[in-house]
Amino acid sequence: MAKPVRALSDRRKRSAVCSICGGTDFYEDTTRGENICTSCGCVVNERIMDTGPEWRAFTAEERDARARTGSPMTLTMADKGLATTISWSDRDANGRAIAATKRAEIYRMRKWQIRTLVHSSQHRNLSIAMSEMDRLTSQLGIPRDTKETAALIYRKALTKRLVRGRSIEGMVSASIYLSCRIHKIPRQLDEIVTEARVNRKELGQCVRLILRYVDVKVPIPSANDLMPRISADLALDGKTVQTAMNIINEAREKGITAGKDPGGLAAAALYIAGIIEDDRRTQREIAEASNVTEVTVRNRYKDLATNLQITIRP
Repeated sequence: MAKPVRALSDRRKRSAVCSICGGTDFYEDTTRGENICTSCGCVVNERIMDTGPEWRAFTAEERDARARTGSPMTLTMADKGLATTISWSDRDANGRAIAATKRAEIYRMRKWQIRTLVHSSQHRNLSIAMSEMDRLTSQLGIPRDTKETAALIYRKALTKRLVRGRSIEGMVSASIYLSCRIHKIPRQLDEIVTEARVNRKELGQCVRLILRYVDVKVPIPSANDLMPRISADLALDGKTVQTAMNIINEAREKGITAGKDPGGLAAAALYIAGIIEDDRRTQREIAEASNVTEVTVRNRYKDLATNLQITIRP
């Protein structure tokens, strides 16, 4: 019997019952087109409809040659990846030269294709914005799904005419920052300012503008989201990181974290946890990894230690 490759949907699991053992847990073997009971191995259905392509391909070249669809639609492109591209070379898809009688027609088609792509100011704005988003997400190492969310936020802001009178770079940077917060990607505001072409004040204004007028739910930044990246830079033990997260959770329950910078809280918690678990790092090392000052680390450290009644041994 072939190895099951993927589980059935929850609805089909509930509706199907094995006639041999009465089990309700099944796997779907797409290669054989069978539904198989995981308890006794009984095949309850052997004629599953194949929704895949009717052709087969054994190499990447064959797959590209036989596929009749393009790349999926994406919000990170100004035209969402649906526009047609007409090459500037006077050769067809097979490399043969186009006849002279057809060149004038191809030239006119190419000219009108370019005109349709840049026919509106909104499309021109998206073209510039998506290019800047590609550059910035590449510099920051942002995942693709986070980039898609950032593109969606920017498109919503553009629809509400929030970009008018403001720099495209600032709104793109703000969209990426908010998308990182939604997906819990550890990127602070100062990190984005370092790679962006805007200053911190302008970026903060764009972030507040989007939060006020765009319908997007952005969670409050948490110090726990920054822990993995900071601890990795400091090469801390997992036990130390867990202790620091427990300190932050206890501080949140007592309301100590309200109004505090997540970077400073994460740095102070890691500093305290390093002392408790005998995995110490200096305040300067933690401050550099957390992108905060040593004064911030000391102030947050004193607040946490005093309010949580943590005894620190010298």
